Order: sequence, then structure tokens, then C-alpha cells
Amino acid sequence: MKKNVLIIGAGGVAHVAAHKAAMSNDILGNICIASRTKSKCDQIVASINKMKHLKVKSNKLEARQLDALDIDATAKLIKETKSEIVINLGNAFVNMSVLEACLRTGVAYMDTAIHEDPDKVCEKPPWYANYEWKRKARCKKAGVTALLGAGFDPGVVNAYCALAQKKYFDKIDTIDILDVNAGSHGRYFATNFDPEINFREFVKVWAWIDRKWKEYPTHSVKREYDFPVVGKCPVYLNGHDELHSLSKNIDAKSIRFWMGFGNHYINVFTVLRTLGFLSHIPVKLSDGQELVPLKFVKALLPDPMTLAPGYTGKTCIGNVVKGWKNGKKREVFIYQISDHAECYKEIGSQGISYTAGVPPVAAAILIANGKWDTKTMVNVEELDPEPFIEILDNIGLPTDVKELKPGSKNSFDGEVRPIDVELKNSTATVTVSAANPKIALDKKFQLDALKKIAAEISGQRGGKK
Repeated sequence: MKKNVLIIGAGGVAHVAAHKAAMSNDILGNICIASRTKSKCDQIVASINKMKHLKVKSNKLEARQLDALDIDATAKLIKETKSEIVINLGNAFVNMSVLEACLRTGVAYMDTAIHEDPDKVCEKPPWYANYEWKRKARCKKAGVTALLGAGFDPGVVNAYCALAQKKYFDKIDTIDILDVNAGSHGRYFATNFDPEINFREFVKVWAWIDRKWKEYPTHSVKREYDFPVVGKCPVYLNGHDELHSLSKNIDAKSIRFWMGFGNHYINVFTVLRTLGFLSHIPVKLSDGQELVPLKFVKALLPDPMTLAPGYTGKTCIGNVVKGWKNGKKREVFIYQISDHAECYKEIGSQGISYTAGVPPVAAAILIANGKWDTKTMVNVEELDPEPFIEILDNIGLPTDVKELKPGSKNSFDGEVRPIDVELKNSTATVTVSAANPKIALDKKFQLDALKKIAAEISGQRGGKK
């Protein structure tokens, strides 16, 4: 068995993973949280101790300072802490450096997103082939387990694809991965995870359609779907990490990713992008200084960690899979629902961070007990999905499965029509008020805000209406 975990990163996802690892430290052993800013790691340690989440109190829980781009420093910390599993939850720019440190020290590696070069955005697919997969032979030769994309998407949705292939279908035709956040954080505008990484995702849309890569303009293909629990939400065809391994490892004609965006988000994003504020290329100011517009926008926006208190609503993430079983057409929605308020109550997190931070701990448990200790590099869909989903069911992310009637109103239409047809149906309508910007938000946000105010007034009156 492998034990002792080094968590790299101290953002919202690392906060969740650290809490969940502490709650399973009877299996995982000692835990070290490391980041460039040690004070953030200290805050996570304090939060775990305050909430009494350390299951075995005699096991070590510590915080360390680390520049994860420094391979030697990372390898040294791995040795000092005797860590045998590294959960990389830093930004996507550090992946290759951390992986290299794991190869040098012979310990297990995992991450939750594809590596990115700061100077390149939305490279030619498949993205894994540009960086991670080039180290696959080295991992195999060294006997190093490297588990790629072990968050929710990528991660759990990859396991859902494997589950569909193993249990629900003889042959898969299409897979549509749907990710919606039907929650409200109460801010005028914010991203639920690192704004820089968030906006870089939306430069181009690469989709796997008819067994080849196709590129579409951002937010040009829109659908509205009636989701379980959260109801009707607009979703847009988007490029995303998991497509780049699923297209290789899952036999399906088309695999598409759809993300939910409200009209307000679309409006703000479009204005920022059109004005050049989302560019990763430095611009020179009149005083000679250089500034990266995207980094400037990131500095202005709320830290995703600060969104958790008061966050209401739910998330729904899952896969609509179409194909055949026993000679008959079949359509299944495999999905997970999380509640922002419940996530905050449990570990002080909002739902987006929670869904991304719990899966790597489940994967770490499987590496620790040997079930996923592959001694080579793999993506999640290459492994048996059932032990993973079983652990997730028990530690906070229960999976639901809904049978859909093919061609019915509950069926999801993911077929992409000619782009001129799609563009006519992908508009977003907003109301703008210069006097009070929050009037510009979606009606759903306004309604949620009114309900919140009404509840506060009711509470002040002792529950009387």
C-alpha cells in the first residue's frame, strides 16, 4: 500500500481535497499541503483542525512553502515528507514540473486538468498528446502511476463513460457531457475557479464529431435542457479536457461537452473578450510597463474561495449517452447533483470546488489500496469505474442514473447543425441599468435575491410573513 499524501496548491479545490484526505487519513497517512503562499496552506490546516476533520489525530498534517515549477524543490519535499502520492491541484502551468518530480522520486502522480503552456492557448488536439502522453513510456519504464484528469470533468465524467461502456451499452453512438451550475453567489460577476484558466478555456471550441476534431466559434451552439432537480438551463457547446482522451479511449461516433452559461455571463464575457481584456498576450502601457490583460482581469475579480458563504442553488454534471443494448436503442443520463449550501456546511466550500476536490481523494484511496496503482500513465476512463464511483457515493458525490426514452422530450439533442443555423439560435438577451448594475442580472438571480431578502425579513419577524 502507498501512503502519505502531498497536496500541491492552496485554492478552493485544494481546500476540499485536504479536508477529504484528512477525513480518510487512516488510509492515506500523513498529509502535507504545499503552495507558493504558505499562509494559504496554513489557513487550510487551521480549517481542518477547527472542523475536527483529522480522523487519526496522531498522523501528521502540515503546511509547507513550495514553488511547484522548481522540480528539485518539489522532489526534495516529496522525500522530506515521505509522500508516496502527489495530488497536483496547482494551476495547469505546473503539471509537467510536478510530474517530472514524481518520476525522479518514483511516487504516484495525479492531476485534475491538462497541462497548459502560458504562451499557448487551445493548442491543436488532442491536447494530452502535446505534453502528458509524451511521458507515458517513461512512467511505464519507471513503474510510476500517473493518473491524468482525476477531478470531476475531467475525471468522474470519464468514469461515467467507462461505466456506460461496461454496464449500460453494447455499442455507444454519442456522448454529451453536460455541466451546469444553477447556483447564485450574489456577486455581479465572478468565476467559480481560477479566472485565468477559466477564460483560457473559451478561446476556441474543439469538439469530437463524426470521429474527427471540429472547431466552432465560442458560444455559437446553444441548447436548453430540462435537467433533473435544477430544471431548465441553457448550455453551450464547449471544448474541454476530457474530450482529448475520451476520443482515443472510448469507441463513440461523437463526444461533445456542453457548459451552462446564463445571459449575464455571456454578456460580460463577450464585452471583455471583444475589448481585448481576455488576451494572454502582454500589451505595453504608455509608461513603458507591460501588462497581461487576462492577469489584470483576474486581479480584479473575486477570489473563488470567497464565493462559498451564502452560495445557494445546485450543480448538475453528467453524461447523456446514446447507443444500443441488446439490439435496441438506449439513452441514459448518468449524473451527480451537489448543493452549494450543503458543501459549505460540511467543509466551508462552494459546490464547484467540492465536485472538483472530492474525486482526487477517492482516486488517491484507490491508488493507496492498489486497485488503481497502475505503475504507468492512464486516464480515468481506462480504469474500472465502479470502485471509484462507489467511494464517491460514500464520501459526498453520489451518482444517479436516469433512463431516457430515445427521441422523447427528455432526450438531449446534441447533434450540431450547420453553423449559420446554430448562430441564429445562440443569442443572449440582457437588460442593462447604468444606475444599478445588478438589475442587469438574469431574472433567476433577481428572483433568488428577492427570496433571500424575504427570508431575512421573515427571520427578523420571528418567522411571521
